[in-house]
Amino acid sequence: MKKTLVATTSICLLATLLAACGSESTTTTASPTPAAKASATPAPATAATEAPKAANPNDDIKGKIVFATNRTDLIDTKLKEYREAFKKKYPNADVEFEALKDYEAAIKLRLATAEVPDVVLIPNIPNTQLPDYFAPLDDLGLNDKIRFKDYKTANGGTYGLVTGGSTTGIVYNKKAFADAGITALPKTLDEFYAASEKLKAKGIVPLATNYKDKWPLYTWQHVAVAMSGNPNFWNDRIKQENAFDPNGAFAKSLGILKTMISKGYVEKDINSSNWEQSKKDVASGKMAMYLLPNWVIPQVIENGTESANVGFFPMPFDNSGKLTTLMTPDYFYAVSKNSKNLKTAKAFVKWLIEDSGYDDFAGFIPSLKDKKSSVTQLSDFLATKDLNFVEIAADNSDAMAIQNKAQIDLNDIAQEVAVTDVAKVFDKYNKKWVEAKKALGK
Repeated sequence: MKKTLVATTSICLLATLLAACGSESTTTTASPTPAAKASATPAPATAATEAPKAANPNDDIKGKIVFATNRTDLIDTKLKEYREAFKKKYPNADVEFEALKDYEAAIKLRLATAEVPDVVLIPNIPNTQLPDYFAPLDDLGLNDKIRFKDYKTANGGTYGLVTGGSTTGIVYNKKAFADAGITALPKTLDEFYAASEKLKAKGIVPLATNYKDKWPLYTWQHVAVAMSGNPNFWNDRIKQENAFDPNGAFAKSLGILKTMISKGYVEKDINSSNWEQSKKDVASGKMAMYLLPNWVIPQVIENGTESANVGFFPMPFDNSGKLTTLMTPDYFYAVSKNSKNLKTAKAFVKWLIEDSGYDDFAGFIPSLKDKKSSVTQLSDFLATKDLNFVEIAADNSDAMAIQNKAQIDLNDIAQEVAVTDVAKVFDKYNKKWVEAKKALGK
């Protein structure tokens, strides 16, 4: 049977996508229903007058709102469909989408300057700061229906609702595996390396790391937590003398990345890798695998292959034969407490979760607990026999404050360790951590 180590929330995800900004927006208002014309023949004096038309509760959802998103690739496609569908349900409302390059940095700047769009994806900030910027969402009636419901809470209120969940594994091109003579999915690390060797011998790049883009390296943090089996793996740094142990799970996970690079199982030039091109290369079979969550599955399919050609299996990180993976939330929707159209902004978040189908489109584990994923690969992955799940715990505010004060980006660490000595790199960041911890009096 599957075993799930349950806590309450998730690791910070640093995902920086390519640029786009804004979209055209027009605000329209539905015309009022004209009054019924009087009959040409006078009604008898005793005839009852026509009852007034019942008020439409959707009429209260009105005005324009702005949603800041990280999906720069959807600004002229799917997001336009969402705008039209939302307006069909709420004719007096309109939504404009603003796609931000380097979303985390951009939205944090907006928070700092008090220029917060009506609806945002919550960036990597301590939960204690949520009430400073956002309105509580407990009145939407979703708290008991949604996954990761306690992840973005403060002072007894819920300030964020999850866009969808993810689990990390190997997304692969089935034809590339077949062409390389791989007849069984690897269940141990040695088998994973052996499969990579077969792919390399066939002229297929085994693993797309997107080292240069950096943000895709965050999944090696996920492997570390799965290795540790500890939902509080990152939070526990607050208790440790050294936040980064050169013999710990994070070092071991990055050791696998380092081995893949040293054996030539990744892009020929890791410093010129390209995220958008890699999706095309995995779809075509020029590259065989990603270590990424399930959300990348639809993006691979969209870039030139059939769904039946894309598979998804747990990443083996040792030779025990026991498979463990991490389950995390993706970004969380939030509503600015200063929105001029607060009801409309909240209605849009509720619509995104219940009606838009975005979680299926994005390849997420559905936001609603009673909804099944329509992504076959994800459903099959979740049904893997004897697969253990670690559900990451909520971010500790003190640990996050120290990391932010020290300006530590875990993906920077991954980049550095991949091409140099782990002990030297970890020593540098341990010193940063200690200095920040002392400065904050933690």
